[in-house]
Amino acid sequence: MIFLPAIDIKDGKCVRLSQGDYATARQVADDAIKAACSFRKAGARWLHVVDLDGAKAARPENADLILRIAETSGLKVEVGGGIRGMDAVDFYLSHGISRVILGTAAIGRPEFVRQAVEKYPDRIAVGIDEKNGVAVQNGWTQASAVGCLALAKKMESIGVKYIIFTDVSRDGMLEGPNMEMLASLCQTVRCNVIASGGVSSASDLKNLCSLPLYGVICGKAVYTGDVDLKEALSICGED
Repeated sequence: MIFLPAIDIKDGKCVRLSQGDYATARQVADDAIKAACSFRKAGARWLHVVDLDGAKAARPENADLILRIAETSGLKVEVGGGIRGMDAVDFYLSHGISRVILGTAAIGRPEFVRQAVEKYPDRIAVGIDEKNGVAVQNGWTQASAVGCLALAKKMESIGVKYIIFTDVSRDGMLEGPNMEMLASLCQTVRCNVIASGGVSSASDLKNLCSLPLYGVICGKAVYTGDVDLKEALSICGED
């Protein structure tokens, strides 16, 4: 299971949110590039980056900074937030980003997702963000009428290989991941599932290792020190 420390960017700053609420944004590192380099120094291979401004604006807003993070740190970077067309997909994947994450587009524009997967079969992930039992979109600000498992099945049927599941109610709360939903997701689809939201301790990581997950994303707990990055990498089998 790969471990992906997370950097969320808002107004050019490295921040964390609580339960997806932009009003709760708090800066957690002085410099996003330095934070990424510290993750690489500790042994991380991957980095999860979200352009929070882009998610709300429906277009990339912090692309220059994100590309500098990837180039300077040497990490494999997956990026989400505001990627709503092939121009953005092409831009990121031709400028050093390893994988792009499509979220809102998966709900409203499945044909775009299909097009992206056909062009880049191993470099597209779909982010499924759950709140109150349904998938949410547009930077977690709008609920849809789509259930998460149904959406996952649909994405699998059009060729998506990677699904990132986030329980928004747990994100940034250090309350533990949604093990029940993650188990259901792993049983429902054959995609590579990445868990996100709620990881608060080494114990949480050990619990996640009991599921057939491809990876786990951890943000706030890395910055607070509740999760030691080197220990996390060891638990996940990446040391």
